[in-house]
Amino acid sequence: MNWIDIVWPMMGAASLTLALIHVMVWFKQKQQTAHLMFAVTAIGIASLAVVELLMMQAQSPVRYGVLLRWAHVPIALTVVGMVAFVRLRLRAGRLWLGMLAGAARVACLVPNFATGVNLNFREITALQPVAIWGDVAAAPVGVANPWMALSQLSNFLLVLFLLDAMVSVWRSRSVEERGRALVVCGSMIFFIVLSAGWTLGVVSGVLPAPITINPAFLAVLLAMSYELGGDILRAVQLSKSLTLAELKLHDSEQRMDLAVRASGIGLWDWDIVRGESWYSEPGMRMLGFASGEPFDQTKLLERVHPDDRENMRKALEQALSSDGQYRNEYRIATADGGIRWIAARGQIEFDAGQVPLRMHGTVADITQRGQAEESLRLVIEASPTALLMVDDGGSISLVNRQAEILFGYSRAELLNMNVDALMPIRRGAWHDGQRTAVAGQATARTLGAGRELSARRKDGGYVSVEIALSPIHSARGLFTLASVSDITERKQAAVQRDELAHLSRVVMLAELSGSLAHELNQPLTAILSNAQAALRFLGHSPPNVGEVRESLTNIVENDKRAGEVIRRLRTMLRKERAEYRHLDINDVVLEVLRIIRSDLLNRNVEIALELAPDLPAIEGDRVQLQQVLLNLMMNAADAMAAVAESPELVLRTQLSDAGGVQVSVKDVGRGIPADDLARIFMPFVTSKPSGMGLGLAVCESIIHAHRGTIWATNNARRGASFHFKLPALGDPSHPSIAGSEH
Repeated sequence: MNWIDIVWPMMGAASLTLALIHVMVWFKQKQQTAHLMFAVTAIGIASLAVVELLMMQAQSPVRYGVLLRWAHVPIALTVVGMVAFVRLRLRAGRLWLGMLAGAARVACLVPNFATGVNLNFREITALQPVAIWGDVAAAPVGVANPWMALSQLSNFLLVLFLLDAMVSVWRSRSVEERGRALVVCGSMIFFIVLSAGWTLGVVSGVLPAPITINPAFLAVLLAMSYELGGDILRAVQLSKSLTLAELKLHDSEQRMDLAVRASGIGLWDWDIVRGESWYSEPGMRMLGFASGEPFDQTKLLERVHPDDRENMRKALEQALSSDGQYRNEYRIATADGGIRWIAARGQIEFDAGQVPLRMHGTVADITQRGQAEESLRLVIEASPTALLMVDDGGSISLVNRQAEILFGYSRAELLNMNVDALMPIRRGAWHDGQRTAVAGQATARTLGAGRELSARRKDGGYVSVEIALSPIHSARGLFTLASVSDITERKQAAVQRDELAHLSRVVMLAELSGSLAHELNQPLTAILSNAQAALRFLGHSPPNVGEVRESLTNIVENDKRAGEVIRRLRTMLRKERAEYRHLDINDVVLEVLRIIRSDLLNRNVEIALELAPDLPAIEGDRVQLQQVLLNLMMNAADAMAAVAESPELVLRTQLSDAGGVQVSVKDVGRGIPADDLARIFMPFVTSKPSGMGLGLAVCESIIHAHRGTIWATNNARRGASFHFKLPALGDPSHPSIAGSEH
């Protein structure tokens, strides 16, 4: 790894980022000119980082000299920005001294462009490689330019200006301002002296190193940013204080509003000792009572929906037994037969013996929200997947009808049941640690991708499921909504597809048995011939050891060849789940060609390979993709069986228009009837007298499982072409399929 090529661009990028931030600050607050000067300094330092990187990569003294000459321009810009920053930010330092330091640095540009190769060198005679962090950088060797003394003078004047600014702050300012001046001016002085000494050592030949001062100036920039950051911190603190004050004022206004008027809210009071109740006029209207109508808690309870009366009693008991906070939501039957949702909030007052005396609070009409919640309940009930709402302790608080069907429990049995009873830990489905992790997620996520999850039914059986979890933060605490989908049928379909693919491979390899026998016969015959030759050479007097060694070497090579044929055959015959790996599509094509090479030779089929180089890698199952290619190539060979002239099969790989890979198999056979093009991939559709009509259907299933597409076209002159596209590895529009079920 080239650290120079990483660090210097990072320093430049950091400087530009800081410059952009402070330009935006200045743009919104034009009076903050110090931010603009900071941005000017940062731009100069970023430019210097780029020039220094090019200098360290220079290949000739001339190139190095030109770059070093232009490096003095951002240096001058940086010095001017630093002087202006100190004057504007610290309001210190003699103006004439700062202007003199900046003018001296700008004046350095005249001899820089007018004498020698630059201000530092009259002549650069050579570049010597210098090791930095394990990398090599170019270091100049040459004759120093006497005008470099002018740059040292400008550095001296700049240091004097900074010392003057620091001393003036130290004499007349507060302790906080002294610390700020020490950080800003002190860091500037230290790194200016350090960079000046470094440059002087390199130019004089004492220090064999590249001329690089950007790290020092970047440190100065960070010190300046730290100073400006104090404003931002103080602004944040002020904002927090203002927000707190506004909250207190808001609370005060709310209490006052509740005391004098209740716009849209009803006030109520209940004297528990006397049994007397009072509601404001808006509250009476909400509850369906006329103004002045006799009213007590018994009449209120009669208006409450029967399903909500028990909850109201429990809420009151909880308030009496705890801190007196009463919270409840209930439904009221209106005179027109409708339903109105009411939210009640209250506070109980106790005497010294914790005996309840009075309860007062507010009521609000939340009918719109209640209706929305009721609609949501109906949607949940109609969901085609099982839905469970679980609290932070794992207790189920809501289920739908589909959950009853999936797990075999009634709704009453499921409510308050611990979710681990349905998805036990030993089955790897869900446990406390995972629920806690989901609680911290901002969005929903699927649990169980890449591994099998099982849910336990009431009868003790297990069903394969996929679980999507969503954290829900409510007034009653944290809940997790679990959407449980039964994937049994999907898994069975995947198994059937694998069975069909395996059957197709077996049938295809049966058709190739003659070619495979011929492929094995060649190395076995060669092994026998070489073994017999070796025996003859051993029978010579003396034995011909060299010939024996050569025969044995040939035996080993032919044995490997035979073993490779058997390995490929076993791979194709193996019945296993799809195993997705990173693949080179050209390698897959060549492997298939090796399998059916003998069969194609027996048919006098010529192969034309048009394999594009440097194609992106794909993700897929090698055996399944080999099966697709094998099927397409054998179909093409069958289609050309009746061609009188020499048949030719073209195998082409290329980059697809979407950035993936495209594979084409082109023949010069009889083509595909126009009516069959639209249904050629349907099961049991075939143009072969003895065909099963499953090969292309299996191919389409495999390609779709690889997130690809497959299609067929007739060639312009003669024959047909089959094409399929596969997404490239890492394509964001086609997420990884590794670990998914097939």
